[in-house]
Amino acid sequence: MAEEKGLNKPVKLKADLAAFLGAGALPRTEITKKLWDYIKANKLQTSTANGKPENAGKFIVADAKLIKIFNNTKVKTKSGKVVDFTKLKEGQTIDMMQMASVVSANIE
Repeated sequence: MAEEKGLNKPVKLKADLAAFLGAGALPRTEITKKLWDYIKANKLQTSTANGKPENAGKFIVADAKLIKIFNNTKVKTKSGKVVDFTKLKEGQTIDMMQMASVVSANIE
């Protein structure tokens, strides 16, 4: 079998994400899928954003399990913006568009 490349290539997970997903290495696509499966199964997407329903599902609520992973996130995006969730508290939300930063911050 050919070696997996790009997003399908398994990457090493940092401790908190490895414990959460029950695996030491997974492809990025699988990490993202498993995180979303958990978020949806536990209804962690908000139905409103600041009281307005038009952004329903756009924000993810940090629960006791996700907060450990979110708190490891302090990365600089390609545009130079810093995404820092190290002080995020349980019950607070992140924008779903920031999930890629969370994944990046939790892999070796």
